[in-house]
Order: sequence, then C-alpha cells, then structure tokens
Amino acid sequence: MNSPKQLTDKIKAIAKSLGFDECGVTQSNLKHHIEHYHQWLNNQFHGDMSYMENNKELRENPAQLHPGTLYVISVRLNYVSSPAKFTNTLVDSDKANISRYALGRDYHKLMRKKLTTLGNEIQNLGIQHNSRAFVDSAPVLERAFAEQAGLGWIGKNSMLLNEESGSFFFLGELFTDLTLIPDNLKPNQCGACRSCLNFCPTGAIVEPYQVDARRCISYLTIEHHGAIPIELRSKFGNRIYGCDDCQLVCPFNRESQSTKESDFKPRHSLDDITLLELFQWSESQFLINFEGSPIRRIGYEKWIRNIAIALGNASYHKSKLEKLQEKLNEPLSDMVKEHIQWAINQLNKRKKEIKTVENNSLAKLIRTTKKIVSHLD
Repeated sequence: MNSPKQLTDKIKAIAKSLGFDECGVTQSNLKHHIEHYHQWLNNQFHGDMSYMENNKELRENPAQLHPGTLYVISVRLNYVSSPAKFTNTLVDSDKANISRYALGRDYHKLMRKKLTTLGNEIQNLGIQHNSRAFVDSAPVLERAFAEQAGLGWIGKNSMLLNEESGSFFFLGELFTDLTLIPDNLKPNQCGACRSCLNFCPTGAIVEPYQVDARRCISYLTIEHHGAIPIELRSKFGNRIYGCDDCQLVCPFNRESQSTKESDFKPRHSLDDITLLELFQWSESQFLINFEGSPIRRIGYEKWIRNIAIALGNASYHKSKLEKLQEKLNEPLSDMVKEHIQWAINQLNKRKKEIKTVENNSLAKLIRTTKKIVSHLD
C-alpha cells in the first residue's frame, strides 16, 4: 500500500518520464485567486472574452467540473526550441513576429495525451482513481493551480514565473480523487522590478498583476474579432500573432530552458519570414500550412487584418503597396479591407516623407555645389 507521500513521489516521477519539465500537487481551494478573478472581470479587463464570465462556479469549485476532485496535479512543459531573446524579427520591420508558443504544432492535443497517459499509468500501479485531464480547454484557472502546486509564482504580467525556467512553458492539469501531498508555495520574487510594465508596447499591464486585455497585443491579434483600435495600430509594430515582450524583458527568462519536444520547433520558417510572403498566402494556403497549428484558430480574415497592420508599420516599398492594393480586390469583409486601406495610407505617408527627405537632400547638394562653383569662379 502506497502512502500519500509515496504515491505523490511516484506520480511526479512518471510525469518526468513522460517529458513534463515539472509536476506539482495542490488542493482545490482557490479563494485568493477567485477574488482576483472577480475583480478582473468587474474591471471589464476581459474584453470580448465572454467565456471568461461563463461557468464561474466551475472555476471556483473544481469538484463541480469533475465530481470527486480532491487534488489537482499540475504540470508544465517548456516550449521554446532555443533560448528566447529579442530577435531580428522584432528589429526588422519587414519580418513577421509571431509569439514563440505558436511557431510549432498546437500544444493542446500533445499535452492532453501526456496527461491522459499519466492518469493511465497511475491505474497501472494498481491504484483505482477517477481523473480528468485539462489543457486550456475548460473553465480552469490553470496559473492559479500551478502557483499553488509550487511550479512558480504569478508575476506582475500575470504570467506564471519559474526561477529556473522563466515563463516560456505550457501548463496542464489532472483533476483526481486521490489523496496526495500538496506542494509548498514558491515565494514571489518579482520584488521592485517593473520591466514588464515599462516595456509593454501598448501599456496593457495597467498595474502590477492587472492586465487589461483590451490593450494587449496578444488578445487583440488572437481573441478580438473586430477592428483594432486605430490609436493602438502603430504600437503593434510587426507583431502579427501574439506578443512576447513582457516575457522577453523579464529577468527570469534570460536563462529560459529549451524544450525537448520536436513538435514545438518552428514550422514553415515562421521564425524568419517576411510579412509580404505571409500576406500573399491564399486562404487555402493558410488552412493547409497551419494544419495542426494554434494559429489556424483565428481564421484567415483576422490573419490578413493583423498582417495588414504590420505592413502599415513596415518600411516603404512599392511592392508592398501593390500587394495591398491587390488584396483589396479579394472577397474580404469591410472590416479587413479597412485595415488594408489604413496600411496603404500609412505607406503612402512614408513614401511622401522619403520624397521630402530626398528633395531636401538634393536641394542641399545643389546649394553646396553652387557655393563650390562660386568659390572656384
């Protein structure tokens, strides 16, 4: 007969053998986190994500989501294929910048399969239990469970931070009726650091631990269905799907650990590809190339909307204007076409600025030449 301590240790060992980078255990009481969640909703910081308002009772009481739940087994899995740093894709305005978690295959099925296997392996120990796996697919406050399971602490950018691995990892949970030994909380080590607040491109982190999704590039490029607020578009730069800035400036991500999962490696050169190349994909190309990718979920129209904004923020070139004009002739919604026209207007402004600079430079050269000629005479 396994004691709760022995069983907990065995479960963690199995989780490691399945490829998870860390595993922790917590009870299902989230009182402090529930209060924070309610305040976030009251502030309307969830924007269009109406699903965050639904099933509150299931988020507050895991036993209602999965009857009999006593403990939650929380796991994390690193996803960057190389140390995450600011790269040329943010410096070069002609390149597309895509959040690192979306460069490879979708993590949901992979994580859920591993968690289901974990539950089966516990059964193979001869221990009868009732469990259910969750990976960002149900009303579960996963960061809250992970924090209580000792996998890290929730930072000022609302991400879960780990002292050794930063925040570039996925989370998943296995709800179970087993009696286990909960892990201890990790101390919050953010201290006086405000890097994530100071460097957020749109000021979405309105105060420590409070993110207003309505200003967040990740939310706006992925979850938001309508037009992007005009006053925020120029702040997007070349970010077309998600944003990693608040993670990249976090000191704990300087030594973020690479993943062992080959499925998370970049596909279709998404870590080094031009905006114009992606903009020219047809809808069928979009659907085929993003088969098994989290990006597919946003749909072709939002994809074009996002790239149009980035092109409007890019350096001027005649070919960009031409491709934007061509796209206006495609059967796209008025909302998307408005973003394309915005990009055209931005590039035309840039064209005029370049012409003005060139004319001023030419005029200066002529004046200088005249002075030289006059001096020689």
